[in-house]
Amino acid sequence: MSGKKSAKCPKAKEKSACPLKVKLLEGTAMKNISKKERNDRCAIWVKAATLEYEVELKNMQIELMKLQKHMKHTGMRILAIFEGRDAAGKGGTIKRITAFLNPRNTRVVALSKPSDTEVTQWYFQRYTPHLPSASELVLFDRSWYNRAMVEPVMGFCTDEQHKRFLKDVPLFEQMLVKSGILLFKFYFSVSKQEQARRFESRKLDPLKQYKLSPVDNLAQQLWDKYSVKKFQMLNETNRTLTPWTIIRSDNKKLARINCMKHLLSSVDYEGKLKGNKLKPDNKIVISGINEIQHMEKHLFKPKQLRG
Repeated sequence: MSGKKSAKCPKAKEKSACPLKVKLLEGTAMKNISKKERNDRCAIWVKAATLEYEVELKNMQIELMKLQKHMKHTGMRILAIFEGRDAAGKGGTIKRITAFLNPRNTRVVALSKPSDTEVTQWYFQRYTPHLPSASELVLFDRSWYNRAMVEPVMGFCTDEQHKRFLKDVPLFEQMLVKSGILLFKFYFSVSKQEQARRFESRKLDPLKQYKLSPVDNLAQQLWDKYSVKKFQMLNETNRTLTPWTIIRSDNKKLARINCMKHLLSSVDYEGKLKGNKLKPDNKIVISGINEIQHMEKHLFKPKQLRG
């Protein structure tokens, strides 16, 4: 795919051969790296970083399969929560984590807005049926933390409900962990400029237009309010037993790889890679306490705050 010579493609000169900018499917470069030159093949140049990413992604996905096999034998339960602003890269990371895992023991939970009945229930009630059973990995694409950021900023809950949630959620999560669930809380941190760029790309890419939302513009307009709520959330819910892990996600590929590495390095399983192969990049993976300290330092300098 990235050899020194480029074969001539029969359709390369045809203006109508490729009217749209086409992106190779993920994994294509790695899959074809050893292919021989032939008349019916075209040479396509890719960045070395793209190939490195695909190789490392495949290695992490193999490790995840080892972990799932271990979970099946031991009955281990893992719950991973993915939070962050819109277009922060949560869904893409979840997609790569689950790509090759057995769906019988892997579930992705992405709840829609609560029904009229659910609004009257205990706040956590709609989430508890989705908690992992023995041998299950459950990934929440947004979670009960909607009440920490989205709901108060958009006016979907009262100040009292927001304050009550921040007091109750550490106790709720403590119960989950003490019951034997391994809980991971990931917050994907994207910059305001990168979020705006991703919103714009959604308008141009027909495969991403399902992600378009009327609140996209509001996410940019209410950026500072979201930052304040994020600071409150981290201060109130980052606990020793249930800490937050911040993933810097302006670079989606690095975010995906390092999120996987953090999860895998935190769990023991048979056949686990040795050495530093699962060590996350400390520029990408940040502890909750370090993020709090950063926000305390820059709280009155909004432009210096990370997403």
